[in-house]
Amino acid sequence: MAAVDARPAANIASHLRAMAESQPHRAAVVVPQGRGPAGKTRYAHFTFRQLDRDSDALAAGLIADGVARGARAAVMVPPGLDFFSLVFGVFKAGVVPVLIDPGMGIKSLGKCLQEAEPELFIGIPKAQLARRVLGWGRRSIRRTIRTGRPLDELRSRGRAAIADGRVASPVERGVEEGETAAVLFTSGSTGVPKGAVYTHSIFEAQVAAFRDLYDIRPGEIDLCTFPLFALFAPALGMTSIVPRMDPTRPAKVDPEAIHEAIEDFGPTNLFGSPALLRRVGPAFAKAGRRLPTLRRVVTAGAPANPRTLETFAALLAPPAQVFTPYGATESLPVASIGSDEILNDTRADTDAGRGVCVGVPCETVTVRVIRITDDPIPTWSDELELPTGEVGEIVVSGPVVTREYFGRPEATALSKIQDPARGTFHHRMGDVGHLDDRGRLWFRGRKSHRVELADETLHTISVERVFDTHPDVARTALVGVDGPTGRTAVLCVEPARRLGRRDRARVRAELLAIGDRFDHTRKVRTILFHPSFPVDVRHNSKIFREKLAAWAARKTP
Repeated sequence: MAAVDARPAANIASHLRAMAESQPHRAAVVVPQGRGPAGKTRYAHFTFRQLDRDSDALAAGLIADGVARGARAAVMVPPGLDFFSLVFGVFKAGVVPVLIDPGMGIKSLGKCLQEAEPELFIGIPKAQLARRVLGWGRRSIRRTIRTGRPLDELRSRGRAAIADGRVASPVERGVEEGETAAVLFTSGSTGVPKGAVYTHSIFEAQVAAFRDLYDIRPGEIDLCTFPLFALFAPALGMTSIVPRMDPTRPAKVDPEAIHEAIEDFGPTNLFGSPALLRRVGPAFAKAGRRLPTLRRVVTAGAPANPRTLETFAALLAPPAQVFTPYGATESLPVASIGSDEILNDTRADTDAGRGVCVGVPCETVTVRVIRITDDPIPTWSDELELPTGEVGEIVVSGPVVTREYFGRPEATALSKIQDPARGTFHHRMGDVGHLDDRGRLWFRGRKSHRVELADETLHTISVERVFDTHPDVARTALVGVDGPTGRTAVLCVEPARRLGRRDRARVRAELLAIGDRFDHTRKVRTILFHPSFPVDVRHNSKIFREKLAAWAARKTP
């Protein structure tokens, strides 16, 4: 683990207290609570003052019970009032939340918990049962707290500790610069999930970056379909509306549930994955609905298809648009671009296979492009950097960039480049792209997904977006299949609708004709149709190309 700088730093939970003082009676969090007699969704809420006081009680309970500052706590609670209170409560107590997507699979969950070594396990009864049966965290977990009565008892002990002076109010343990604030696990779309180590300073930088990037102001209303991003809303002074949906399955969301939440609260901000936009946008367009209250839509997790952006942007009232921030769990946001620029400027180059423009880097982030290598790079050299326009690996540095993975020194060494001359380090995004002469960053795919042929290297996004222009195609995925004569480029196609044998033959021929227009896509001669791509749990948008490659290998003669 990296050495801790002993300078004091602000606890990220201090933003909640500031909002509780400036707008105490405004709703901070609103969550669905079943349905009323007329069939409409009922809601429960915390105001900013109530959320601040409830998280104070939980923090005081942990402190009074002797939970040490810096102890790690796995939190497996679905989006709801308890979830928000718990996360802010553990921050205030100086405890480190370990946040893992519950839908990533039992095996991956167990491995993440084994690596994170949490001393506490806070979860709903179902999560507690799974922990006991499957032995999650058996070596490290010393205490468990179940939602319901045990959590209420923790609150009561905390209130009593505040009342008799054993814990000072307001509750907030001091933190130091570089001290771990949270461990957030990656989605695992390109391998085993890794725990990115966040400090309070990184969270502070992220709050400031999102606020400044999108001009987010206190008093706004956020309809958030991704739980981790929902935590930013109270820190930014926004009311966080949790819609009626399964957050692990945004691609299956009921558009009517999203519309109901929009009608009930008139949100100004919507955060959703491309999969959610792809499902909701056409349904709203077909019903003739418009979204006049939204000032912006933010979509992340994977590059959004221009057709998806075009459909959803048409629902908004100008000057509102759809923004697509670029980044990763280890560094977010890095860059951002709006749908106006994509649809009116960069789309043509994307359709021609030059990559997806993700915009100009954020003010506090430095982006460089270096030559592609799979080897570790211990120390930075300016000779690594490629000229403008050349395709290479994207590396970033700045205050929103995480320094290490928890308990994974090999992964940290592979992903970080030390730069002692500048007093910083660079994170290797694992993505391939280039910078254009206007300083904009273009994304061409994951480095590990590149398909190396005998005479050329193909990058996934550069190839796929050419074929994605076909109206009968929902999305495509390029994979490499090894055979007796070497590696072959195979294009997997997820149709936009069910295709019969004759239609498949027609679409295959039309796709080959589209590929013949460009030098790099002429290499693709094998096309396979797949009913539904395997995708990540977090956003339902990142394609598991490793699984598709294994499937394609079985289908390819």
